[in-house]
Amino acid sequence: MPSFDSIAFFNREVTLVARELLGARLLVDGVGGIIAETEAYHPTEPASHSHRGKTERNASMFLGPARVYVYRSYGIHWCFNFVCADASAILIRAIEPTDGIEKMIERRGLTNLRDLCSGPGKLGQALGITRPTHDGLMIDAPPFSFTPTTTPPAVVIGPRIGITKATDLPWRFGIAGSAFLSKAFRPSST
Repeated sequence: MPSFDSIAFFNREVTLVARELLGARLLVDGVGGIIAETEAYHPTEPASHSHRGKTERNASMFLGPARVYVYRSYGIHWCFNFVCADASAILIRAIEPTDGIEKMIERRGLTNLRDLCSGPGKLGQALGITRPTHDGLMIDAPPFSFTPTTTPPAVVIGPRIGITKATDLPWRFGIAGSAFLSKAFRPSST
């Protein structure tokens, strides 16, 4: 079996990669699970952090594909993204926890499996993501382990949530029927 080329995988159009991330296994120091929900952001639209060019906050978005971009949301939550071609990025919104669940429970202070990683802030906390530790690192090097899926799941598609700009773009993707999504998709979004 040929080895996975992370740069080639991520050096593609962001919405395509965002869909193909669903079902992939993501671990951080052995803690993580199956990617269940993503959102795509491209610099040509105003919701993207790279829309206005390079800044200190978004510098890792300009380092090239297969990098990790971490930012703080609402001054509280660390959000975890993968960088794709053209300084675009994919926010990892939710995962299905499968590995290191005890560590996630300890970090989150709760035991409901569905609530551990069902939102970008929850996911960042459960996986122990921080900007000082992870921002700018390659996704295929420690502490990360990333394995793409070999069996693509059925996908639901809808507009991105939790933003105020470019809210009409259908760039939110989830595994159809997953109990681990951050928020349900509208019924007509398959």
